[in-house]
Amino acid sequence: MSRILPDLFARNRAWAAATEAREPGFFTRLLQQQTPQYLWIGCADSRVPANELVGLLPGELFVHRNVGNLVVHSDLNALSVIQYAVDVLHVSHIIVVGHSNCGGVRAALTDERAGLVDNWLRYVQDVRDAHEAFLAGLDESLRVDALVELNVLEQARNVCHTTVARDAWQRGQTVAVHGWVYGLHDGLLEDLSMTVASAEEVGPAYASALALMKQRWQQRQVQIGA
Repeated sequence: MSRILPDLFARNRAWAAATEAREPGFFTRLLQQQTPQYLWIGCADSRVPANELVGLLPGELFVHRNVGNLVVHSDLNALSVIQYAVDVLHVSHIIVVGHSNCGGVRAALTDERAGLVDNWLRYVQDVRDAHEAFLAGLDESLRVDALVELNVLEQARNVCHTTVARDAWQRGQTVAVHGWVYGLHDGLLEDLSMTVASAEEVGPAYASALALMKQRWQQRQVQIGA
């Protein structure tokens, strides 16, 4: 087994050369202060490359990723990223993005044991337990992706409840929080209809998005039953 991974270094050189040939001066410009308008909070899954999905270049998207795209109130890593994005970079949008067929969500749903990560996924299981009756009413084939969406809405709400977001809104800073999901099967992003731009909007936006989400999955359940 190689210890220096020559293939990755070769790929890096090829990418850098192609990028510079396509856009002369690209890396020189990149040395300037980054000014992204978006913070992407997504899953660590290797099949979900944030910049590529939305067609943005390095420097245009600030990114935080972890297993299950969680925003936990005691997670100083995520909170530090959000604080830096809002207070220093002045991003205008924070986007929580889950994805279909998420392995972490599946493990949380089925109580599959994987080791230390089980403790982290307990937060997804809290979401599962809060919507136990709804999930039980769905066909087994629908439950993982339904929980993916429930988790996105919950984590987006968690972003809204951080002191960072609340302080930004209180001082009149424009920051919108969104909940999206990415389809591994088609490469498309879907807006879950939860967009929040003030503290007063959090409750109504979450309730509305949750109702629409459940209605959509119940319709899919009816289609399967038919």
